[in-house]
Amino acid sequence: MTTEIRAVVFDLDGLMFNTEMIFNQTGTELLRRRGIMDVQPVIDRMMGRRAHEAFTEMITFCKLDETVADLQKESNEIFHQLLFEQIEPMPGLFELLDRIDSLSLPKAVATSSGRNYLQDVLGHFDLLDRFPVTFTSEDVTHGKPHPEIYLTASKHLGHEPPHVLVLEDSSNGTKAAAAAGAHIVSVPHQFSAGQDFSQARYVATSLIDPYILGLLDAAEQSAS
Repeated sequence: MTTEIRAVVFDLDGLMFNTEMIFNQTGTELLRRRGIMDVQPVIDRMMGRRAHEAFTEMITFCKLDETVADLQKESNEIFHQLLFEQIEPMPGLFELLDRIDSLSLPKAVATSSGRNYLQDVLGHFDLLDRFPVTFTSEDVTHGKPHPEIYLTASKHLGHEPPHVLVLEDSSNGTKAAAAAGAHIVSVPHQFSAGQDFSQARYVATSLIDPYILGLLDAAEQSAS
């Protein structure tokens, strides 16, 4: 029997918006400047983590003698040159949001990114009012793949994790949601497709995959 879904939590980057493409371009350029051409293993280790943890992974894996602060500053300069020229919603995002809102299900965003960035991205698409509940890297002590952010979101939304549908695009985020006990559905994209999603309850093809819509249909029937 399918667990009744009573709330939904979204990751941000790569799940709601195509920003992982921009992060990938940024990371590729950052590594290219250091003579590293085999970039995907590095980016896979970084994806889904908070910035300082991601750059720590880069330094360790690539044996760099630079600081996190220096790498982050250079990365931010590259990223922000590209962001609002290329950012787009992922397929099905607004259809899914309309369906969730039609059911009056509480929802939230739980991201490894910072709050100012989150507000800039949601504001760009007029979504701030639709997400009054958000959690960022600044709201937790431990970043993904630690479950803290999803445990915090579930508690705030007032539902036990098994009744919370979490949508993620990365292995680290999937591991975090699974460890929290949430109903984790992974929605990989071209840059995360090769990652480990074995802990997901289901691996979807898009935000409006029939499995996701079926969970919402079941929630509607339970409420009626």
